Amino acid sequence: EVQLVESGGGLVQAGGSLTLSCTVSGFTSGFTFDDYAIGWFRQAPGKEREGIACIGNSDGSKYYADSVKYRHTIRSDKSKNTVYLHLDRLNPEDTAVYYCAANKRFYFLIQAMGVMGRPSLDSWGQGTQVVVSS
Repeated sequence: EVQLVESGGGLVQAGGSLTLSCTVSGFTSGFTFDDYAIGWFRQAPGKEREGIACIGNSDGSKYYADSVKYRHTIRSDKSKNTVYLHLDRLNPEDTAVYYCAANKRFYFLIQAMGVMGRPSLDSWGQGTQVVVSS
């Protein structure tokens, strides 16, 4: 399966913004970036991993969890094999390690958004830390 690398995390004050990146590589067997849906998940200290947003690269379909739908924006740049998650109006509750994941079936990625913990998806990145101070 493909490899994913997240970047863009850091320390930010409440009310600030960050943009996270998920770059996908290692396509095999004729697959391309367009064949994958990409999701963003987060795991706060002492909490289980939860899905927050995803995008289907084939048609641009998007999903946001209720907790972030008015504050976060997901977008895909196919020329760079990269999916971005813009985090706006951050608050301390957004402090977490943010992971991206890839899956060929957008249907299953959407389902994974509602699963607490680490769902079974094709590929996972190693995560990038976001810390929001008061």
